[in-house]
Amino acid sequence: MEVYYERCCGIDVHKKVIVCCLRIGSKKETKDFGTSTEELRQMAQWLQESGCQITAMESTGSYWKPVYNVLEVLGVETIVVNASHMRNVPGRKTDAKDAEWIADLLQHGLLRASYIPDRAQRELREVARYRKSLVEERAREINRLEKTLQGANIKLSSVVSDITGRTSRNLLGALTGKGINEKNIDEYLCGSLKEKRAELLQACDGYMSFLQKKLVKAILDHIDDMTQRIADMDGIVRGEMKAYEEAMEQLEKLPGIASRSAQVILSEIGLDMERFPTAAHLCAWAGLAPGNNESAAKRYSGKTRKGNPALKTTLIQSAKVAKGTNGSFFKAQFDRIAVRRGKNRAVVAVAHSMLIAIYHVLKDKVPFKDLGENYYLQFNKERKISYYLGKLKKLGWQSPMPA
Repeated sequence: MEVYYERCCGIDVHKKVIVCCLRIGSKKETKDFGTSTEELRQMAQWLQESGCQITAMESTGSYWKPVYNVLEVLGVETIVVNASHMRNVPGRKTDAKDAEWIADLLQHGLLRASYIPDRAQRELREVARYRKSLVEERAREINRLEKTLQGANIKLSSVVSDITGRTSRNLLGALTGKGINEKNIDEYLCGSLKEKRAELLQACDGYMSFLQKKLVKAILDHIDDMTQRIADMDGIVRGEMKAYEEAMEQLEKLPGIASRSAQVILSEIGLDMERFPTAAHLCAWAGLAPGNNESAAKRYSGKTRKGNPALKTTLIQSAKVAKGTNGSFFKAQFDRIAVRRGKNRAVVAVAHSMLIAIYHVLKDKVPFKDLGENYYLQFNKERKISYYLGKLKKLGWQSPMPA
């Protein structure tokens, strides 16, 4: 096989130790290093003194990050590779053999580098992902609150749409304190919920024990704490995304995408679309492209492969909002696919189309243009007319006779 790199290194990464295999032509040298910053500097110095052109390592959990940080700062070219793209021969599983296998594949140009953004964007991505996890945890905590209230025969969620709203919090505070009755309920009601006084009084009539009251208080305190932490993270993200403001304005023009969704999307993919040769490459990296499953010239159902989970879930959520936007192309696409393939597949298809649009908005610097809800009606008009006329005739409709 053709040799792409005369001097290269394969690195097998673990939590406490890394194994490096340096290949110089057909010769190889293997060394073990610790994972502290000083030991990683020693490894980088050894590679530089040996004239190493490039290094490669698996994306093992988060353990590759310290190694990548040091090699990046010291100017050693490094690629991170998906572990599933370089599986070793069965029965040859040792750390040294893994490092040798990575070096051998790298030397012959058989490894495909994963997309690793620059350090500033990696740090921004971590903050955005942490905020996303806080939002998800708060949602889980609200579900725990609902479960606890149901166990105490409190049917508040049957009357109000948000059990953490102002009126709901007032009522929950009273339920865990002096209680609610016919005389004092009015002082806890706000806005339009005053009209549901009788329903709320009935919904709050339950059997909440002393222990359940303590649990509800603890859950509410946790929800308040996470709400404050989410607000703090919002401030940090906004402060760090000043360079993305123009791009955010463009993305927010897409149906279903608001400021927080735009922040997550840009923190994951960045502004430079040259890293992805086509929109299809970006969709495959995000895990929104159809998988390939073909055998004996027959194509089987190919589910989407694993991709960037933070980006994928954000786009799926945005697609669920976009499919309800009247007059948009995304609504027409969802309605068209949902009939044949089901709602879940239709949502993924809409998210796929949204990411394609985002790619061209960022790469070509052009504003988003919605194709409209009637886009699909422009094609095969005669066939569609014939199809719908056939349906009408089956229902008993008869065309009027010509005069």
